[in-house]
Amino acid sequence: MKLFRIYILFIFSFAASLRGQTLYSSLDKNIVEVGEPNVYRIKIDGVNAKDVAAAPKNELLPFHFEVIKDSIIRSQDLYERTVEFSIFQEGDFRIPPLDFVIDGRKISTIPYEIKVTNPAQAGDPIIDIMNNKELPLGIRDYWEMYKWYVLATLTAVALAVAIWQILRYGKKMRRPEVRATNSTLRQLEDLRKKNYLQAGDFRSFYVGLIEITRHFLSTQYHFPAEVLLTEDLIEYLQKNSTISEENEKAVSGVLLRGDNAKFAKIFPEPQQAVQDFENIKAFVKRSSKDLELQNLRQDV
Repeated sequence: MKLFRIYILFIFSFAASLRGQTLYSSLDKNIVEVGEPNVYRIKIDGVNAKDVAAAPKNELLPFHFEVIKDSIIRSQDLYERTVEFSIFQEGDFRIPPLDFVIDGRKISTIPYEIKVTNPAQAGDPIIDIMNNKELPLGIRDYWEMYKWYVLATLTAVALAVAIWQILRYGKKMRRPEVRATNSTLRQLEDLRKKNYLQAGDFRSFYVGLIEITRHFLSTQYHFPAEVLLTEDLIEYLQKNSTISEENEKAVSGVLLRGDNAKFAKIFPEPQQAVQDFENIKAFVKRSSKDLELQNLRQDV
């Protein structure tokens, strides 16, 4: 009796060991048209919560199968995979046996043959759904079509103008009369920042203003303004037509008042000192234009 029980237990154990997973596969259609969707299904029973190893999603079927959707459903005892696909080539195709590994045990599907047909025959007329229609284009449409060409053209023109201005301004700045004008204007600005007039130091103000004026006359007009006495310099300016009469009067007045402040300590009114500074500054600014006109007359 005991031996019989052992035999029965062995039979049940052996049967349980033989019980495994069951794999089912199906294909909706074996004949399809080019681009027509088809569905391939795999189902495995008796998984018993074990891992199922297979090709990754969207990589289960051969490369010439265009996968539309690849979904996997898992449960305690079931594994289901549904692949929707299309084939865009005419001919015969094959789904080979596909391997699935469950807890180290490999099981495979059966192969399937698929025939793909092309419903369009050579020489069939192509019928448009509707005739081509011309649409009128507006200003906005033309702008969208050609705006980049317009913007590129405007950019090129602006760049050319900028280069021309830079070259023109650079050439102008290289002229000696312009350099002398700019240098003297900077010296006048430095003199103004010393605030001699605000401090009541008229002598220092006129000494600086006369030195700047004489040096400018020597540099800009090329005559010995820095070594001539004031009376001789004024006489030279009156006889020489290099500077205008207006400029000559402004410079002569500053030189005379400057000598009075420097040697006789006779100081003008503050308003007159401010006016003298502005007159010299205006003379310096006009000088380059005066020389340009003079050179133009000489060329003529």
